[in-house]
Amino acid sequence: MSERLDWAAFDTAIGACALAWGERGIVRVFLPEDSETSLRTRIRRLLPEAHEASPPTEIGSAIEAIAGLLRGEARELRDVALDMREVPPFEQRVYEVARSIGPGRTLSYGEIATRLGGRELARDVGQALARNPFPIVVPCHRVVGANGKLGGFSARGGVATKDRLLAIEGARVTGLLPLFDRADSPSRA
Repeated sequence: MSERLDWAAFDTAIGACALAWGERGIVRVFLPEDSETSLRTRIRRLLPEAHEASPPTEIGSAIEAIAGLLRGEARELRDVALDMREVPPFEQRVYEVARSIGPGRTLSYGEIATRLGGRELARDVGQALARNPFPIVVPCHRVVGANGKLGGFSARGGVATKDRLLAIEGARVTGLLPLFDRADSPSRA
């Protein structure tokens, strides 16, 4: 991309996140790192040409919608403009299906694969979601295994982060970890 890229960090209920955008929409969403310094370092490593800037109105609206969703509000992010010029066509199709999953709902990798042409594509769906540059906006955390297990999650914190995001949204999925350890619950090995 030769156009100007900008980015802004913002606070959420799960920590500091960031968005990077260009003239055609968001090019990347960054979930929290261990610290805001780590987040800024990751942004500079992945998008060295991007400039920290105040978000324009449409990006500010996306930030508020993401922050609201992460506070537990039933926010839809389907209308947030994404610049997918750098995303391969199959992954674009996967992301379109994933964006149709509403807050508090889930689909399995196989269900998405079936919508795209056949269950045999389930592994490809998983790989596409692992490369998702737009987490939360493309809600890869809402995609689970056929058995209801969470499967993988490539963001910091892995499956525990996916579990937390689903819990915030009130999703009912089998195989979820408890949101908080309780003193009276059996310990996990």
